[in-house]
Amino acid sequence: MKDIDKEEMKGQAPEEVVVDDVNPTPAEEQEAEGEVAEAADSELTEEERLSKENEKLQAALEKEKKEYMFLMAEFDNFRKRTLREKSELIKNAAESVFKGLLPVVDDMERALKASAESDDATTIRQGMELIYKKLVKFMEQNGVKEMDPDDKEFNADTHEAITAVPVPDESQKGKIIDTVEKGYTINGKVLRHAKVVVGQ
Repeated sequence: MKDIDKEEMKGQAPEEVVVDDVNPTPAEEQEAEGEVAEAADSELTEEERLSKENEKLQAALEKEKKEYMFLMAEFDNFRKRTLREKSELIKNAAESVFKGLLPVVDDMERALKASAESDDATTIRQGMELIYKKLVKFMEQNGVKEMDPDDKEFNADTHEAITAVPVPDESQKGKIIDTVEKGYTINGKVLRHAKVVVGQ
């Protein structure tokens, strides 16, 4: 029997294995799904990355806005404080000057009272000279100085020519002939121009 079976089998063509369209195995399906999911994830990741970057930029912008507003408020406070301090400084400087002048005013009042009771012109003059010296000293202590009365060179920066007079000597042309009103400086700056007569 065994031999017949073998013979029969030899005479028959081997059965052909029909291969239909290959269905993917579960492992292959899983791999394909993973690729699709990975592509979707990478797309979502890009959107998420852009979204996160946008959020970061928005937060940075808000921070910069707050810092800018803070700096503006700080600058405004600084400006107001500086103006207030400057006005107070000017006010206090004037107060200091007038406070220093009060003793001179007191001396003048005493001199006027004494001159009404005395006929001695020499004594009255001496008293006036003392008051004048006291006033000049106070002015110098506060930076106010008289311009050099011996300066005979006309300078438009420090002198004001109120008139010009003809002079016989050529060397006196353009020179100061007379000072009508003294000039003063305060800390090196012209406080009042000297009014002078210039030769022409």
